[in-house]
Amino acid sequence: MTSATKGGIMKKGSGRNSSQQKDSPRGTNKREFSIQRILVPIDFSEHSKNALRYAVEFASVVRAELILLYVVEPAIYPADFSFGQVTIPQFEKELAERGRRALEDLARTSLKESVKSRAIIRTGKPFIEIIDVADEENVDLILIASHGHTGVEHILFGGTAEKVIRKAHCPVFVVR
Repeated sequence: MTSATKGGIMKKGSGRNSSQQKDSPRGTNKREFSIQRILVPIDFSEHSKNALRYAVEFASVVRAELILLYVVEPAIYPADFSFGQVTIPQFEKELAERGRRALEDLARTSLKESVKSRAIIRTGKPFIEIIDVADEENVDLILIASHGHTGVEHILFGGTAEKVIRKAHCPVFVVR
C-alpha cells in the first residue's frame, strides 16, 4: 500500500508513519533541536550589556547555561628597532583580574537566579578567543553585540562580530 511520488518522496499515509518520513517537503522530519549553552562575549560596553540582557531572557526561556566571556587584548608596546614589539605580562594579568571582578559584578547584577552561568577570561584577539571558546565549550549559540566600526577602521580590521559570524561553527545571534 505504498506509493512513491516524483523524486522518490513518499506520500502521507503511504504505509510509513510520520516519524519515519525522512524526506517530506512539509517538514515532518523533525530533528531534535536544543540550546544548552550560550556564549556571550562581554567588553563592558553598553552594547554588550544590552546583548547580555537579551541573552538572560533567552537563556531563561530555553533553560540554557550562559557562558560569559571577557577577552583581554594583549598589551603590545613598541620598544625600539632592535627588540621589536614588547608585551607587558604584568599589565595583562592586572587587566584580566579587573575583568574577572567586573564580570562577576555584572553577573551578580544582571543575571536571574534561575539562569545558570559561568565566566571565562581569556587573553588574545577577541574574535579568535570567542571562536575557540565556542568550540572548546561546545556552545550551541553565540549571542554577541554588534557595535561596528566605521570608515577606514572597518575596512582595515572588520568588526569582531562580523569575523565571528564568518568563522564560527555554530549559529551567531547578533544584537544591535
